[in-house]
Amino acid sequence: MRAAVLAGRRSLSAKAQVTAASAVAAVLAELVRASAPRLVCAYVPIAGEPGGADLAALLRSALEEPAELLLPVLRPDNDLDWAAFTGTLVPAGRGLREPAGERLGVDAVAGAGLIVAPALAVDRRGMRLGRGGGSYDRALARVPAGVPVVALLHDGELVDRVPEAAHDQRVTGVITPAGGLTRL
Repeated sequence: MRAAVLAGRRSLSAKAQVTAASAVAAVLAELVRASAPRLVCAYVPIAGEPGGADLAALLRSALEEPAELLLPVLRPDNDLDWAAFTGTLVPAGRGLREPAGERLGVDAVAGAGLIVAPALAVDRRGMRLGRGGGSYDRALARVPAGVPVVALLHDGELVDRVPEAAHDQRVTGVITPAGGLTRL
């Protein structure tokens, strides 16, 4: 399933990716404004991921001061540390970009009022299919019950069923270009 979703994302034209990113970003910005969280933990999209290259800047602009945006820093053990987004990202390993600031620890995610998580697909039960490293499953396991966890997807990536393992963590909603926000 991972290979098929990634192939589908690679087949999207640049125009289709920009259009999808714009639609997803508009819905996400409205969600952030409406929920007014004090702390958001999100991610920095890589090529082909919904949300677009400017996702962090969009989220930062949707947050009301003094709310904070934390972005992940991949640790050598594949767990996620977190750092505040202050407007710039620096190159990191594996082709990733990350905030350059002080590392706040793996438990910083537990204080978030909204989590924006990457996914390749999500099923209608909220099970999320990631890239297979388990980084976000570890991070999401630290999030208290009741905190909204939203995955950003392309159209067609909200599916009936994804493979799951015992450690997999659920999301509470998805945002797609055509469907907007779907709560799960």
